Amino acid sequence: MRFIYAEYNMYHNSIDVTTFDGYILRIDYNKAEDGLKTTPCSECALNALAIDEPLEYARLYLDGNLQMWVDAEDSLELW
Repeated sequence: MRFIYAEYNMYHNSIDVTTFDGYILRIDYNKAEDGLKTTPCSECALNALAIDEPLEYARLYLDGNLQMWVDAEDSLELW
């Protein structure tokens, strides 16, 4: 069985994904969000996702679904 661990690295402003096979993937938070269309609410939700659920953030980024997640988050806003 292979395990994966992810954490938000505040010193590098990144998500560090570590496999217990010894591989480390660092996702630069600023580059991952470059070009995303966000609102202040979805930006806050995206920051919370990166800090609270970094593995989910990494999965969304690697699958190319960050913008879809942001759009869904914005559609849940109450105006």
